[in-house]
Amino acid sequence: MACPSPALLWFRQDLRLADNPALAAAAERPLLPVYVLDDAAAGRWAPGGAARWWLHHSLAALAGALAARGAPLLLVRGRAEIVIPALADAIGADEVLAGRLYEPWARERDARVAEALKAAGRSLRLVTSTLLREPPTVMSGSGKPYTVYGPFAKSMAVRGEPEPPQPATDRLHPVPGAPTGDRLADWHLLPQPPIPDWAAEFGTIWTPGEAGAQARLTRFLAGSVRDYAVNRNLPGIEGSSGLSPHLRWGEVSPRQVWHAVREAIPGDVEAAQPFLAEILWREFSYHLLWHRPEMPEAALRERFAPFPFAPDAALLRAWQRGRTGIPVVDAGMRQLWRHGWMHNRVRMIAASLLVKQLLQPWQAGASWFWDTLVDADLASNSASWQWIAGSGTDASPYFRVFNPVLQGEKFDLKGAYVRRFVPELARLPKRWLHRPWEAPEAVLREAGIVLGRDYPAPVVLPEEGRRRALDAFARLRVEWEPAA
Repeated sequence: MACPSPALLWFRQDLRLADNPALAAAAERPLLPVYVLDDAAAGRWAPGGAARWWLHHSLAALAGALAARGAPLLLVRGRAEIVIPALADAIGADEVLAGRLYEPWARERDARVAEALKAAGRSLRLVTSTLLREPPTVMSGSGKPYTVYGPFAKSMAVRGEPEPPQPATDRLHPVPGAPTGDRLADWHLLPQPPIPDWAAEFGTIWTPGEAGAQARLTRFLAGSVRDYAVNRNLPGIEGSSGLSPHLRWGEVSPRQVWHAVREAIPGDVEAAQPFLAEILWREFSYHLLWHRPEMPEAALRERFAPFPFAPDAALLRAWQRGRTGIPVVDAGMRQLWRHGWMHNRVRMIAASLLVKQLLQPWQAGASWFWDTLVDADLASNSASWQWIAGSGTDASPYFRVFNPVLQGEKFDLKGAYVRRFVPELARLPKRWLHRPWEAPEAVLREAGIVLGRDYPAPVVLPEEGRRRALDAFARLRVEWEPAA
């Protein structure tokens, strides 16, 4: 019997062995797994600092898992349209297998890779690996892409449950005489001296890799999944799943998560739905990105393009550093810097303050999140910022402006979150914790706080910021609806 031809397995955003369709399709053939660091193709959307920290550790975990099954991971830095065809030629592979990507730059790169392979008599085979459904397959009755989440989610439900996930392959067959690649350490994905190690706390919170993803999923299913609808809004407790970075890097598939939640809450559709709706929002974000590739940079609702933002470097910097004088926002921004992640409710509050009360462009906030989030995902990040800004196709109305004080008092009622990440306010009584500028001088003195010295005065008072936001929106509407 003839030996099957070798295959080149190109890992991208599916850094796992279980439920990996590309790996399953090549598992019985001599195999060369490869990861290509191609920052040039990604351009400004190359992974940011926090994401590169995660990528380093995730690749290390993947390399160990592949080596244990007999097929070491090859690491190569360079242009994929050059590297991938050269590797396929070196091992005699007729086919390159990979999980499909949806970012505009990645789609363009895949077209170049496919063209180069075709010229050499080879092919690029892309499979669904990071989503439940391919965006072009989920269309409205009129054959158009969905622009509103609700109908999109209903359409996904009509299509039935996703296929069950597949287990990992126990044994792989390496390509003999595989080429030599790079050392992971030489890619310098981690913070490098003399820059201080800003990721020092990341490892106390996160365990990148497939095993870490499964451990995080197991912990969520054993804990807060049943109370997710309420607990997800409380930043002072572990009420969310913490799965977003694992999903972003494909260390766990959405099918695995979906079915695990279903099995953890058998028959209780209502209890499972709040979390599964988050999986569908992720799908919807990719649906938007596929059909509207301009989404990361331009307003999806063209009428918002001339919105009268007032860029201010000092305001943006105060927000980035967690020095706005608004406690729940500052707590979130400091959590982001220390942990590479921010609680989702606080993300909305912080984003609303930046875009609406401070009138800073949503793109500036999205750019900061891109560099500081370990779960920085182009589809979800862009769609969520446009939702907050009011410029998305399915957006929060612009006139809905979060009051960060009321939000803090509602969702961080006892102040555990603010006290943890803004310790200079820890001694303030609960009554004043989310509004220290209103505290009597005697209370501030007792807590050891001088506003403007120990903690900043607010860069904007919530009601003043709301008025500014609504005034700006009114000016924009004049352009929308010119006088007759």
